[in-house]
Amino acid sequence: MAIAVASRQLFIDGEWKAPILNKRIPIINPSNENIIGDIPAATKEDVDLAVDAAKRAISRNKGRDWCTASGSVRAGYLRAIAAKVTEKKNELGKLESIDCGKPLDEALGDMGGVIGCFEYYAGLAEGLDTKQKAPISLPMNTFKSYVLKEPIGVVALITPWNYPLSMAARKIAPALAAGCAAILKPSELASVTCLELGEICREVGLPPGVLNIVTGLGHEAGASLASHPDVDMISFTGSSATGSKIMTAAAQLIKPVFLELGGKSPILVFEDVDLDKVAEWTIYGCFYTNGQICSATSRLIVHESIAVEFVNRLVKWAKNIKISDPLEEGCRLGPIVSEAQYKKVLNFISTAKSEGATILTGGRRPENLKKGYFVEPTIITDVTTSMQIWREEVFGPVLSVKTFSTEEEAIDLANDTHYGLGSAVMSNDLERCERLSKVLKSGIVWINCAQTGFVRAPWGGIKRSGFGRELGEWGLDNYLSVKQVTRYISDEQWGWYQSPSKMS
Repeated sequence: MAIAVASRQLFIDGEWKAPILNKRIPIINPSNENIIGDIPAATKEDVDLAVDAAKRAISRNKGRDWCTASGSVRAGYLRAIAAKVTEKKNELGKLESIDCGKPLDEALGDMGGVIGCFEYYAGLAEGLDTKQKAPISLPMNTFKSYVLKEPIGVVALITPWNYPLSMAARKIAPALAAGCAAILKPSELASVTCLELGEICREVGLPPGVLNIVTGLGHEAGASLASHPDVDMISFTGSSATGSKIMTAAAQLIKPVFLELGGKSPILVFEDVDLDKVAEWTIYGCFYTNGQICSATSRLIVHESIAVEFVNRLVKWAKNIKISDPLEEGCRLGPIVSEAQYKKVLNFISTAKSEGATILTGGRRPENLKKGYFVEPTIITDVTTSMQIWREEVFGPVLSVKTFSTEEEAIDLANDTHYGLGSAVMSNDLERCERLSKVLKSGIVWINCAQTGFVRAPWGGIKRSGFGRELGEWGLDNYLSVKQVTRYISDEQWGWYQSPSKMS
């Protein structure tokens, strides 16, 4: 199936503009390694133009065109964007699949999430109007105080390649709902649908400069954006190493950052579960999106009494997954996003084997797929807690297994990590599940499920998985500044100092 990839430019100030240095980056379809187009490679000069456009969007007509307009005005644009994505859902899903290797069913599901995200934040934008001037109860009746929530300003949104348009939407929608102007910098490995969003914004008449989209390399476009003095806030989703660099750049100018970074999430399986039901959740938690999820529950911690039988069932489930071109019907595992990432995943597996672990299944390219960056779903046993495969994020379809005998041991194994994004607990003992949900050190805990997410529920981690929360009302708060306004209402002199008129 041939899918046309439009040759887009940078989306700046409501228009398509060629990068100043005319540099382009090839788009490689990871399922067949063919070049299917290219994207513009922005540099500092282009980033400067985008930031200037965002600044003008905020100040235009003294802010009345966007940032201080009624939330209902901004909501109208968000709903129009949602309607356009709905109209183009199938096309966008196919583009996502060939750009990043995501199975088509997943990509179409992501488009549904994008639509829901813009619609949800349209509702919150309208709600902002009613929440302004919320009164504060004070202990002194000579004062009245209230709170204003104002857009934080120009925001930089830097997104990864595993959920290209979905991750963009969960930043763009709340930022625009709050009244900010944004510059989106998607990953150079998967920018196609984000550029198509620029065309959608043009079609719905979004005011110029409210959303700008600059594609390019991280060390050029991303670094220039993160360090730009006129960017008021940075929201970043990606690796912990890059997150640290962004935090360092932001610290020089004392600007706020939101970071959603890597993970090495545990899934704890107790002896009282339905083995097949939990086997599917375990497979889903680690192998969904080709295993390329920051919250992937890639560390299986299973009770020793069921470990052999449960792992054998996992192997059967893993071998039953359809691995194919992501556009094929029924595909459930597509390719890794790029050659470099593919080699990195295989190197993790090779290192695990050299350190003494057992590759129980997978660990290689499927024999029937000679082209593309495919890796079979991989399950690794005989793992120690000091092994690289147990401690570091792989970002591929690789599950490592350890056993436990007591609940306390399971908790210790789960929490023994630098990361803290997600955790999953599988048990029919709901008291145990509630108990563990309080002691597992992560921003998200799934009980008898894994890898589920909802636009109304907060998403984010602790430790080296970052800080702050996206989605829900928490996602909107990222882009709002809280201002206290207090008024003295008494007719009496304040009386702290002696009045000069009464000194004689």
